[in-house]
Amino acid sequence: MVATNNSALRRIQLGNALSAFGSGFTVPFLFVYVTRVRDMSAGQAGLMFSVLAVAALLALPLVGPGIDRRGPRPVAVVGAVTAGAGSLTLGLATTPATVLVGAALLGAGVAGIQPALATMIVRCTTAPTRARAFALQFTFNNLGLGIGGLIGGLIVDPAHPASFTVLFAVETVMFVVLAAVVGTARVPDAAPAAAGVAAGTRAGWRHLARNKAMVRLSVVSALIFFTCYGQFESGLAAFATEVSRISPSMLGVALAANTAVIVLCQLAVLKVVARRRRSSVIAATGVVWLLAWIVTAVSGLLHGNGAAAAVTIITTYALMGVGESLLAPTLGPMVADLAPGHLLGQYNAAQSLVKQLAMAAGPAFAGVLVGAGAYGPYLAALMGCSVLITVLGVRLGRGLSPVQNGVLVAVSVPVATATTESVQEPVDAAPEEPVAAPDEAPARQPADRPRQDAPQERVPALAG
Repeated sequence: MVATNNSALRRIQLGNALSAFGSGFTVPFLFVYVTRVRDMSAGQAGLMFSVLAVAALLALPLVGPGIDRRGPRPVAVVGAVTAGAGSLTLGLATTPATVLVGAALLGAGVAGIQPALATMIVRCTTAPTRARAFALQFTFNNLGLGIGGLIGGLIVDPAHPASFTVLFAVETVMFVVLAAVVGTARVPDAAPAAAGVAAGTRAGWRHLARNKAMVRLSVVSALIFFTCYGQFESGLAAFATEVSRISPSMLGVALAANTAVIVLCQLAVLKVVARRRRSSVIAATGVVWLLAWIVTAVSGLLHGNGAAAAVTIITTYALMGVGESLLAPTLGPMVADLAPGHLLGQYNAAQSLVKQLAMAAGPAFAGVLVGAGAYGPYLAALMGCSVLITVLGVRLGRGLSPVQNGVLVAVSVPVATATTESVQEPVDAAPEEPVAAPDEAPARQPADRPRQDAPQERVPALAG
């Protein structure tokens, strides 16, 4: 059995943590920077955030094929350098046009980094260690953002523009460090596509569109990102301050509680997730978030009691963190098991594309309802989305094989180290039960997994 590539994996996790640390210096203060320091209007600031999102959306369809053709390491390096250039441009910008250029570079660069890192993690891990690697990546990312934001808050001063330049300089340096650390990691190559299998961008998107399980996962992922991440800094924050009437500083405490739950509970949650079907974990996340939005509604009724309202909002953000911790070791490994090895980059980029679209739609949706003061329909809609996540999570499990659903660990070598690979059409039928075989015979693989030349091991896990 081929072991996890621990050396390369440590480099990837280190680079990810340092990059998140650098981003923590600027992300919470970007709006303040462009409006108070660079004297841009609120509308121009909104345009800047739109440029960030649009640049990412335009880059992602090119990132996936680039990863599959050139490998994730050069794509991650180019993305980090591009993002660093964008951050530096923002820090030195003196005109709105320059700010928009910096935002475009930053958005496109970050869009290339995340799918590349996800692909590198898959190639450097085995099936039994993959969920833990994704969980640690998510934990380090949140820890880095939290620490960076805390230190940045001590440095920043709107009355001194140079303090913001320092923040962007730190972020730029961290992107350069990410490029250096990840660029020197030795990542296994992807398995070549089998003879006769179509390659290229269009073939990859056609393959993904025919993979019904991946399409269903994309739909539920869109709901997940819309319901949680798309509301954090828009509708939920507005409800907390305008209806529950908590102070902005208490909102900062709530965000800190979210980060603390993720950092402190992720490994404990990982042990629970390892004994459950992935589809069941997704369904459970919907239940947790439904409770979070109910608690949010209760906080609106307690606006006359500042302490009680603050406690309920902090509870909401903590429950959101529990759901995020459930998903961190679930979505990434599921995408890896649904994708053929030679299209892994494109599948990861598609997942990132879904996330970007949902996170762009979330604030827009919140802006319409919250702007109209329709907080009741706003909360009702998000409760409905949470219920729908649970329903779709349960239905998703019916079309997954035991391996794809995390019930069986069938491949004990890194996905990318196989020497041959036969790509078949995704199976959209109920999972088959494993068939017992003699001790000397190799374990039978599920029909929709690429066949490996290396010996296979099958380790049953407890189903949820």
